[in-house]
Amino acid sequence: METFQLVAQATKQEQATFYKKTYLNLALGIVAFVILETIFLRIEPLVNFMLSLTQGYLWLVLLAGFMGITYVAQKMTNEGVSLSKQYTGYFLYIVAEALIFVPILYIAIYYTAGAELLTQAVVITASLFLGLTFIVFSTKADFSILRSVLTIGFFVAIGTIVAGMIFGFDLGLWFSVIMILLASGSILYNTYQIKNNFGTEQYVPAALSLFASLMLLFWYVLRLLMSRN
Repeated sequence: METFQLVAQATKQEQATFYKKTYLNLALGIVAFVILETIFLRIEPLVNFMLSLTQGYLWLVLLAGFMGITYVAQKMTNEGVSLSKQYTGYFLYIVAEALIFVPILYIAIYYTAGAELLTQAVVITASLFLGLTFIVFSTKADFSILRSVLTIGFFVAIGTIVAGMIFGFDLGLWFSVIMILLASGSILYNTYQIKNNFGTEQYVPAALSLFASLMLLFWYVLRLLMSRN
């Protein structure tokens, strides 16, 4: 039976190995996302199908399906299952993210400033992510207190999205700003959890949690920039 060792209680060398594996897997996840997105955006029937799902109640069905896949992927990457199953869950989540990003990226590329806007979104997202990561690792602040705030915030956000779909009102600029703040808080919280409450063999679920928060941040940064064009 494998022993469970917290990263916080591991040696410096073991911590370094864990962080290297975690952020390497995060980087590989981003590369896989870019490759999949490039392929998906070239498949016209898929693009048209995903765009059709953004209309009315179908968007709620798509979001429900995405949350279902998220739950399955996170369960598959739990510590205690085989490494191959963890990677399968991680890849499943990356595919789901790539699919749900098809409509917004298609609109961003072909109906707004295109490559320039995407570059701005990537730079802003990466800068925020690196800055937030630096804060966690360079301070002794306890970011576990964000859990309740994030839980309430995301429930309110989901309720607002559903209400917007049902009653047909635009979520507006400030909703994107608030979601960027929530996504930033999620990065702080997840990074803190990885640093203090994850085991040294949990680098795949650690990478998945960071990837999920990073993609959420990227989505709303991109949405905010699109609303200005």
